[in-house]
Order: sequence, then C-alpha cells, then structure tokens
Amino acid sequence: MDVELVSASVLDRVPGWSGRPRVAEPLAGGITNRNYRVAVDGEVFVVRIPAESGSLLGIDRRVEREASRLAAVAGVGPEVIAFIEPEGVLVTRFIEGRPVRDHEVHDPVMLERIAQSLRHIHQAGSITSTFSPFRVVEAYALTAARHGGRLPAAHERAQAIAVAIERALPAQLPVLCHNDLLNANFIDDGVSIRIVDWEYAGMGDRFFDFGNFAVNHQLTEDDEERLLAAYFGRVAVAQQARLRLMRLMSDFREAMWGVLQQAISELDFDFSAYAGKHFDRLLAGAADSRFNGWLQQAAM
Repeated sequence: MDVELVSASVLDRVPGWSGRPRVAEPLAGGITNRNYRVAVDGEVFVVRIPAESGSLLGIDRRVEREASRLAAVAGVGPEVIAFIEPEGVLVTRFIEGRPVRDHEVHDPVMLERIAQSLRHIHQAGSITSTFSPFRVVEAYALTAARHGGRLPAAHERAQAIAVAIERALPAQLPVLCHNDLLNANFIDDGVSIRIVDWEYAGMGDRFFDFGNFAVNHQLTEDDEERLLAAYFGRVAVAQQARLRLMRLMSDFREAMWGVLQQAISELDFDFSAYAGKHFDRLLAGAADSRFNGWLQQAAM
C-alpha cells in the first residue's frame, strides 16, 4: 500500500482528519507491518497498517489497542488517537526522542531507566488477553504445519527443554507484559524510556519480559543482576534463575516465529536463517552446565 493509497483509504477515516492538510511518509523498520509518520497541521502521528498475517502470528489488534492505551496511561507508551476497524489500523501520537542504541543498554543508568519503565508497565492494569511462551510455541508449530511448513530437527530438542522449564517454574501473578523488547521499540524522550509496538502484549510472566530483553541485547550476567536490582531493589537467586530460563524461552519463541513466517510470509526475508539463529542460541544456552541448577533454583 503506497502513501497515496494510505491517504485515500485510511487517513480520511481518522476522526477529525478529513479535509485537513497532512503529509505522510513511510517509517523504516519492522518486518510485518507498514508504519507511516503523518503530520497534520503541525502535529505528528504514527499510523500502523497491520499485516494480513497478524492473526496467524497470534496478534489481536483489539488487544494491541487495549494494551497501548494502558501503556499510554502509565506514561510509557504513545497516546492512542484512533483505532480504525475492521482493518485494525492503530493511530498513535509520534514520540519525539531518540533511539536507544545497542551499546547503551549495558550502561547501569540506562538499565535503571528501562527497569523503571518495565515496572510502570507491569503495574499498569489488566487486559483481556494472556501470553505464555509455552503455548505460543505450540500454536506456532500447529499453524506452520497447517500451512505446509516443516518443523526443523531442532524443534524436538527445544520442545523438551521447554517442558522442563515449564515444569520447574512456580506460577506467578500475571502482569501486563510487552513480550517484544527489541531496542528498536525503545525511545528515549529525554525524561523516560518509552516503549512502542504492543502487538504481542498480554497478561503473563514479568520474567519473560526480563529474559526477552536480556537475550535480545545479549546482557551479561552482571547486566542482568543490575536490571533485577533496579526493578526489585534486591536480587534473589530464584529471580536470576527464572530470568535465565526465560532467555531460552524467548529464543524458542523467536525461532518458532521464524518457522511460521517461512510458511505464511511473502516478504523477501530469510526467515530460515532467523529461526536457525535462535534455535542455535537456545540449544547452546540449555547446554550450559548450570541449566539443571537454574531449574532447581527457579523452583525455590
């Protein structure tokens, strides 16, 4: 969909925009959705055109809107301006700021700021959807098979690891989680770390957010300890172990996302290599001599 088509078919349907001068331009980044920066009478917004395959990836656009609004109220997400149905187009206010670079997330001050934003999110309230990495990888496997995809040999080993992790983890009170904490989704507005793109949000285990963030940015164990200390005020062995296990589940989720995309996506992207990278990292992490110890410690 080009910019002109977006203007004609979507922008006129945003309440209050019809007939007003505006300029739309594509935003870089993102694999599945198309995002546009739209200026309307001096105000700037982001319009997200969702991918048609979103539902196959477990994305519910109404849930995304619900989570986005809670995140905005918490002072972390962008303000939600409109939600256009039936397409599920989300319009939010553009956040002025700068991206958070990979190397910056290892800085203790930045880890403190990110922990603060995560704490705000996890206390933001409830939405109707749940998120479990254990159920997500199962759903992705079934959907990939239904669309002619094949599970790689690594899947069987990964599934055994996931079963062991799920059995070891005591249940926790679910909280609102983002579940896709790439630094591309972070914006430093000069005051706080803002987080965008809530399409995978759901009520779940806060330690998946920690593990997802940690593995996406290859945090060291010292970094992880600083993150947990900034979030909780103190660090327990069980917390460290749970984070380490959720790092593995984050890689399993990403690997299966890549497997499913191979079956359903028409994008020119090497999803096979993407899946392979995450399977390799998952299996390497589970081969750590401390893995069984993490299972035991997490259950404490």
